[in-house]
Amino acid sequence: MGKRKVVILEPVTHEVARIAFFIESQGMPETAKKFVDQAFTFYKNLANEKFVHRPCSYEPWQVLNYRCATFKKKYTVAYLNNSDEIVICDFLSQKLIK
Repeated sequence: MGKRKVVILEPVTHEVARIAFFIESQGMPETAKKFVDQAFTFYKNLANEKFVHRPCSYEPWQVLNYRCATFKKKYTVAYLNNSDEIVICDFLSQKLIK
């Protein structure tokens, strides 16, 4: 009981980096660093087996049996929930999910 292994796929890290680069380009490098730190802390916290998030309502993700969690009220984290690990598969702005 407790924590599971967290696996983060490459598209997720690229998206976090892209958002951080945008924030930094707006003249806020400290905010960009803080965003990245908070995102990866959030991913680590998803490993707690006490929390089970809802299945994703986005149809392509439903087919893949992803679970969805909301990060900072603006982003959706899609992940696979396994007994010994979670695999974070996607990270998108909620505006892009229809």
